[in-house]
Amino acid sequence: MRRLVIILTISAVLIGVTAWVTSMEKVGVFDVFTWGDLANEARNHFWMVFVAVGIATGVGVLLAVLVTRPRFSKLATLVIGTGNVGQSIPSLALIAIMLPLLGLGFKSVIVALFIYGLLPILRNSYAGIRNIDPAVIESARGMGMSRLQIARKIELPLARPVIMAGIRISTIITVGTAELAVLVGGNGFGRITFTGVFAYEPLLILQGAAPTALMAIILGFMLELVERRITPRGLKVEA
Repeated sequence: MRRLVIILTISAVLIGVTAWVTSMEKVGVFDVFTWGDLANEARNHFWMVFVAVGIATGVGVLLAVLVTRPRFSKLATLVIGTGNVGQSIPSLALIAIMLPLLGLGFKSVIVALFIYGLLPILRNSYAGIRNIDPAVIESARGMGMSRLQIARKIELPLARPVIMAGIRISTIITVGTAELAVLVGGNGFGRITFTGVFAYEPLLILQGAAPTALMAIILGFMLELVERRITPRGLKVEA
């Protein structure tokens, strides 16, 4: 309950800051962005995050399932290490690298956000599957289940809460990183924030940064609720 109150309080402050700046006609010599602009950039920002995290989820879970198979287990270190390399590159540098490779536009943004958001999903998916009790897998084999059936009906459902936690972390990271998309021709709240940066106007920066933080909080909270709901009752720990 206390955590919910904190989230609601922070969200109210962010909404208040956004409304306060948006209600101004001008900041210095610059016009502030309108509510219509904010709504449009919110859609663009969410779409970038949705596409990038969606692709990262599909690739991350698939790779995690693959490297947990006995035949490909030796590749686990290489795959996880490659994901670590992508995460270790500064987000600004990663997005800048996409510019000469893919040019300006949506494609560069999505590839950069995908690379940056892949590791939490890949790592959590791998850990969730690897930490399943081997006795459970052996029991499933004893019942005559195939490898595909074990993966689909046993491993993925049991690892689902951990996978969802990785998706939640990746989403929050991607929401913040997507602010930089404007540097390679993307849209989103970064267009507002960087207008303030280049104009040396802190209030314009707030007008872009506050709704970005609000989106991260809302999406993180919603995914946490989904994570709790899909967690099997037997895996839940009573407080």
